[in-house]
Formats: sequence, structure tokens, C-alpha cells
Amino acid sequence: MKFLKIFSLLITLLLTSQINAQQGGMWIPSLLEGMNEAEMTSLGSKLTAKDIYDVNNSSLKDAIGHFNGGCTSEVISDKGLILTNHHCGFGEIQSHSSLENDYLKNGFWAMNFEEELPNEDLYIEFIVSIHDVSDVVLEGTNDAMTEKEKQSQIDKKSNETMKNWPRETWQNVKTKSFYKGNQYFLFVTERFEDIRLVGAPPSSIGKFGSDTDNWVFPRHTGDFSLFRIYADANNKPAKYNKDNKPYKPKHFLPVSLDGVEEGDFTMVFGFPGRTNEYLPAVAIEHITKEFNPTNIAIREAALKVIDAKMKTDDAVRIKYASKQARIANAWKKWIGENLGIDKSDAVEKRREFETAFTKALNEKDLESKYGNILPEFKKLYKDFAPTNIKRRNFIEVFLVTNELMQMTFRAYQMEQAITTNPENLDKAKASLVVRLQGIHKNYDMSVDKGVFEAVMPFYTDKVNSLIYNETAFTNQETALKLLEGNAKTVLKNLNKDAAYVYAKPMIKEFFNTIDSEYKQKNEPITTLQTKYMTALIEALPNARYFPDANSTLRVTYGQVRGYSPRDAVYYNPVSYLDGVIEKYVPGDYEFDVPQKLRELYTTKNYGQYADSNGKIPVCFLGTNHTTGGNSGSPAIDAHGNLVGLNFDRVWEGTMSDMNYDPEICRNIMVDARYILFIIDKYAGATHLIEEMKLVHPKKK
Repeated sequence: MKFLKIFSLLITLLLTSQINAQQGGMWIPSLLEGMNEAEMTSLGSKLTAKDIYDVNNSSLKDAIGHFNGGCTSEVISDKGLILTNHHCGFGEIQSHSSLENDYLKNGFWAMNFEEELPNEDLYIEFIVSIHDVSDVVLEGTNDAMTEKEKQSQIDKKSNETMKNWPRETWQNVKTKSFYKGNQYFLFVTERFEDIRLVGAPPSSIGKFGSDTDNWVFPRHTGDFSLFRIYADANNKPAKYNKDNKPYKPKHFLPVSLDGVEEGDFTMVFGFPGRTNEYLPAVAIEHITKEFNPTNIAIREAALKVIDAKMKTDDAVRIKYASKQARIANAWKKWIGENLGIDKSDAVEKRREFETAFTKALNEKDLESKYGNILPEFKKLYKDFAPTNIKRRNFIEVFLVTNELMQMTFRAYQMEQAITTNPENLDKAKASLVVRLQGIHKNYDMSVDKGVFEAVMPFYTDKVNSLIYNETAFTNQETALKLLEGNAKTVLKNLNKDAAYVYAKPMIKEFFNTIDSEYKQKNEPITTLQTKYMTALIEALPNARYFPDANSTLRVTYGQVRGYSPRDAVYYNPVSYLDGVIEKYVPGDYEFDVPQKLRELYTTKNYGQYADSNGKIPVCFLGTNHTTGGNSGSPAIDAHGNLVGLNFDRVWEGTMSDMNYDPEICRNIMVDARYILFIIDKYAGATHLIEEMKLVHPKKK
């Protein structure tokens, strides 16, 4: 197809040009030969493209797993030992915690296979192979089709392709869109569902610095946890069974004891979630000036209530730990994103790029074909902005921050399902029961009421907190009683409930007006963005393009580098245990330090994990282009060994989802030696150290 021919030309042009300084990018591992391989070599890599991705032989990609669909994990032993972030495994750690066994506060370490804890609904998925199926999936589409017609044809061909694709009985397939719908790849996958918790440091290590240090550097967080994959007798995926055995992987990552220094090559391998690198200036301006600020304010109000309660009540702290982390993460990320866009003057630079794009259209006689794109974007976003903001504010209030409103929202969905077809009653009720039980597992009415009073004014001036005294939803037993009886009885009881009566008009407005308007106004923007992507490559073929992240396996490479966030300030690329002790505040929920760790620091009982300067490294910075989903991704050295664990970005660099700037965009990784030190010297789990393959690549 025309796009693929243009894309091939682009690769050729880039290969013949001199390789410049690294400019970011999240690359498809099956397409690394050529430009990417040469660029990695120029940055210090000793790896070949086949070392990273090979279908016929063991390669690095066989050690990289998608952790529960939202994070990344990696295999670090021949017994299926899995490493990921503490915050990625946080929900599982929390689910096993109680006031009697507070694994969030005290940590957890299984000292043998029998002590490892199973986790319901947790899975890890590996990529077996990747295939370009663009020609097949796009067959039959043309520019005369409406977007709906085109998507229908694509879905049809995609489903046919997946249905007929050869694979083993235990394997799955899925297709994904790349370059805004201009290219499609098919992934053959294997999903393992018997995943057991092996180890986790206490939150005072795994979440050290909490909200204050989140998204910033210098960082001193040991953000890691350990799990293990179990398989059946044939080493194939299987549901939990006590007779399952530790998985024997196709490949696992050796762990380097040599650490990193500035300028070292680093590769982050994982499943980045979502980026939008090719947005027009008007879109970036809308997001940072209009969209983000209102959502930041809503989450800030909710966090103020939750944080205050968590500090004074241990039961609330355990219940709300995961929720608070989820709410706070995006809140602070959006603030940093705005700061980075402003600091890098990204909007103005994007406009300058668009001027070059417009000039190229004129020079290549493409004005009549693509000249309407930028003016049309401006018109569409002006109309789209108010609806986009209103819709997201609803989501923040009803689905993210306040749980009573979330319960009424799910109840409304049940009512619609029953009203449409009374035969849906049992299925709809069962779905709502699961939702209600999930919420009430970690629910506190006083906290939720405080959140309601704080966030609801951002959405409506009709705030009635008295509903908390009159509704059945704030108690699991009474909430479930609302669902007893036939369809008529259920709906009658539901529509008499005070909270439901209060929320229903707003939920109804959301579905009937706000969400429908959003879809209607967003569709032409999506269509135009696809056209814009095609136009960019045709008008400016010498520019560098990589596909936006879409939760598929990607490689991003760079080097260990410090950075200067503002005038007269420079951050060295490595932080040390000294910094943990410097930040120590006894009893503080963010900066407390366990006594055992303080003792290890005082006695300098560091074992083989100290740096050449005799200090324990904790975290380091790199120029790798990462985003959400790369949490838990391995940081891999020039030889294919694990040197760190990706878990965050610097605050100003969070803008890399829209605008990667090599001057200030940095990812933050836990040093592998700190992980080993905590496992060995702090936890005493030496059997896990013995299970790994520790190497000295720099001493060869």
C-alpha cells in the first residue's frame, strides 16, 4: 500500500543519513534491523536485533511479560521468578494484607515455594511472535468510505485474520493499529494465570517518598516486588493448581552487579500504554491550558480528604492505599506535564513545525490534498473542548474519586440493561453484585462522604451530602438487598434510594448528551489525525517517525544521563542510600525508614552490592522514552543483562507522552544492586539471590 511504500522510503533515507543524538522513540522489536540497530550501536549497545527479537531462537523478548495488562515484568531466573514494580503488584500485596498481617507496612517474603501466595485474576502475557498484516487488514478500504464504513471493513478483515491465524491451542492472537490506523500488526501471545506473590519490601522502602517524591528526582524508592509464574506439568499456561510447577522460561535476564555510570547504554523493554506524539499545536494547548487544570483540581480536592484520613487511621490506610496511589499518580503527572510543555515551549515549537509542514505541502504540490488539515483541527478543537472537559470532569467525580457515585453509576447501567430486556436481570444483577462487593471490600463511608463534599462542587452546584444518611449503598448488606426480587421490584427499590435519585439525572445526562456529543465531536478529529499522519510522512519523509504507544511490546533505548531542570540546577544520574537516610523522618508515612535498613547503613553491611565508591546506589536516570505501562520494565545494559527496573519519569519529562525533549525527558530506574541488597541483606531471602544468575559484564 502507498503508506507502506512511503514508510520503506523513510527507512532507507534514515539509514543513509548520519545518526544524530537520540531523539526518543518506542520501536517495534521485530523491526529493529537497520536504522535502530545502528543507532543502538552508536549509543554503546553490543546487542544485535536478533538478540532482542527472534522467533526461532531464545531472545530477550521471551523474558518480557505484560503484567496484568497494565505494567511490565521480566523473568529473572530459570524457575519463573518475576520482577516488577512494587506499585504494579500493590493491589495483590494489599489483597493479602490485614491488620494482623500488614504486608504493606511490614513487607512479605516467601522463604520457600509453599509460602508463595496465589492471586486470583492476575496474569502475565508473553509475545510469541509479531506479524505485519497491514495489506490483509486494510484490504477493501478506500478514501470514499465514511470512518464508520472503513472501521467496519477493518474489523471484519482483522477478525478473519485472527480466526485463521495458525497457533497452538494454548495461544491467543490479537491485532493492533499503528500510525493512526495506517498500519496493523498481529501478535501471537501466551497468557499465564497462576502467578504467586514471592516478595515485597515494606511500603517504607517500596513506596519511599510517596506523593512528595513521585515524578521527581533525586529519587530513593525501592519500587519492586517479586512474583513467580507457575505452569502445568508440560510447562504450559494453566489456571491455579497446587500441583503446578515453577515455569521454565525460554529466556531469563541475568542480573549485573557492575551497575551503571553516566553515558552507559540502557534499553527499556516493555509495554508502554499510550502516547500522542503527533498532535497538532491546538490539541496540546487545549490539553494543558483547559483539560488538565480542571481534573487536577478535582483530584487534589479528593486527595486532601483521603490523605488526612489515612494519616490518622491504620484501617483506612490499608483500605485506601491502592486508591490513593492511583488517584495521586495521574494528578501529579498532569501537573508535571503542564510544566514540561511550558518549559520546553512545546506549543510554539509545534507551530513552527506546522509552518514547515505547510511549506512542504506547497513545495510538493500537496496543498489541495492536505492543506485543509491544520485549519480544520483548529475549528474542530474549538467545538470539542467544552464537551471534552465536561465529560472528563464527570468521569473524575463519578468513576475515579467518589465511590458512592460510582455505585449509582453502575446501578444505572444495570437499570438500562434490564429496561432494554428483562431477561438480562440475572446477568446484570450478578455484574452489579461483583462491583458492589469489590467497592465495599475497601470502603469507608466517612472518607467517601468527605470526598463527595470536596469534589461534587466541581461538577454541580446541587450538592446534597445528606444522601449518605439515607441511601442503602453505603452498606454492603443493604446495598445487595436492593437487588432482591424480580425486575419490577428491583427497579422500584432502586429508584426510591436517595443516592440513586440524586445521581440519576446527572448520569442520564452523561449518557444521553455529554458522552454522545463527545463521540460525535471526537470522531472527525480521529479521522483527521489519521490523515495528518499520512500527510506528515508524505510531505516530510526525512523526519523521524515512530508509532505511538498502544500497550504493545516496544523497545526504547538511550543512555544514563543527568539533567538540568532549571537554571543553576543539575541532577547527577545516580542516587544513593545516603539520600534515604538524609530524608528520614521518624514515623512519617512518606519518609520513615525501617530500623533494619538504618542499621545496615550504619554498619555499612552492604555485601557485594556497593558501588566502587563504597556506597549503595538506589536509583538512576536515563534518556529512555517511557510512559505508563513501562512501569516494571527492565533496564537492560549493552550486553543484555538487567541493571535496573523502570518505574517513573522526572516531573517535567512527563510531557514526553506528547512531546519528547531529550534535554529534560528522563526515566527513573531502581538500581538492580539496591533490589539485590534489599532481598539479601534486609529481607534475608538469600535463596532468591541464589536462584538468580549474577554477572560482571564490565569485568570481562
